[in-house]
Amino acid sequence: MSSSPARTVHRRPSPSVFFGLVCVIGLLVLGTMLSRPDVIAVALPVALWLASALVARRADAHVGVEIERMPDAPDGALHDDIVVRSDAEMVEVAVNQAERFRRRVFVPGRARLHAVTRPLHSGPLRTVEAAARAIDADAGALGAPDRPVVMERAVPPVARRLPRMPLAPRLTGLHGAHEGIRPGQGGDFRDIHPFAPGDELRRVDWKATARAARRPGELLIRRTNTLSDASAVIMMDTADDLGAVVATWGATDLERSGITSLDQARSAARSIAEATTAQGDRVAFHTLAQGGRSVRSGGGTRHLARVVAEIAASGRAGDDSRFRRTPPVPHGSIIYVLSTFFDGAAAEIAVRWRAGGHRVVAVDTLPALDRHRLSEERRLALRVLLAERQDMLHGLRESGVEIVHWTQDPDAELTALRRIGARGVIGDGR
Repeated sequence: MSSSPARTVHRRPSPSVFFGLVCVIGLLVLGTMLSRPDVIAVALPVALWLASALVARRADAHVGVEIERMPDAPDGALHDDIVVRSDAEMVEVAVNQAERFRRRVFVPGRARLHAVTRPLHSGPLRTVEAAARAIDADAGALGAPDRPVVMERAVPPVARRLPRMPLAPRLTGLHGAHEGIRPGQGGDFRDIHPFAPGDELRRVDWKATARAARRPGELLIRRTNTLSDASAVIMMDTADDLGAVVATWGATDLERSGITSLDQARSAARSIAEATTAQGDRVAFHTLAQGGRSVRSGGGTRHLARVVAEIAASGRAGDDSRFRRTPPVPHGSIIYVLSTFFDGAAAEIAVRWRAGGHRVVAVDTLPALDRHRLSEERRLALRVLLAERQDMLHGLRESGVEIVHWTQDPDAELTALRRIGARGVIGDGR
């Protein structure tokens, strides 16, 4: 709940007081010049109203505004209640809804307004911004407007169901859901081995001992492979937020931009996190901007909820986001770099991680482009920009970074990457 404390507001005359004063003076002058007492009598009610308004100006009013978050609707609509508490006759409430619709509402001193917001994009959103001022003396006295009260929400992205995710070339740990190549517990049959100090008696294979023991007292045990962990790291580049409609690039018109690159990135990040957690692996989330959001590596339902909350709250970075940070990456991780790859910062970091021995998957989050309503100059500039981007993606492939296009068919591409990676997976018993 977001609220502003009730505060004392000193009132001032409204513009209607000055218009009323001009009206009274004009009627008095007109009635005197024409010797019309009926015209002068018409000015009497207005004069009485002016007197009451000027007297009411000396009084004080208390205005308080609160925004209460209500349960969201199943269709994705966001509901908020604006609660107004004041001892004034009337309150003027200025409402800015979803940074798109602006309304002015006049309500009694105590009222509750219900706002329904249908978000167009995922991520941080100001659903309601409300400011109020008191009105008294039949709109003759106005209070100073209060500071606006804001309700901010994090709209979760839409997740798509993905197949089993690709793995890092080296698995870590002695507990997990993936078959390793080192001896341990939980995996498939490995071999028959002579009993050694440290082996458990329950692993003695008596049939093999009776059949293959070479000398009296020799015991043979049945060994299995270990089950190892896999770790995934999601890196989201928040420097650009480019819409599908190219004509809106450079503007903040999110109403006509269509789906944006950050919508795609948040959806991809949530889908990858849920698919990774579902197969029993650990996942971490970082944004590449300075001071960006970060969640350390972990697994389980609670950890997934924290990751999804941070993904939903990740918005566009500032203008200084050209200088990316390099978050720490756990040993033996597969790294997903989510970016539009229009500048070289995210690509440079991905190549650096690949050179360090990590498996890196570059997820292209640029939406399908709508090139209508573009001038010839902008069409030419877009062609040059896309050509440079293709050269950058080609350089990533040559460096060993695998590419996944989120707007095309990520399921098939991720399945192919898993088949390629499964040939060289090594279980690390550390």
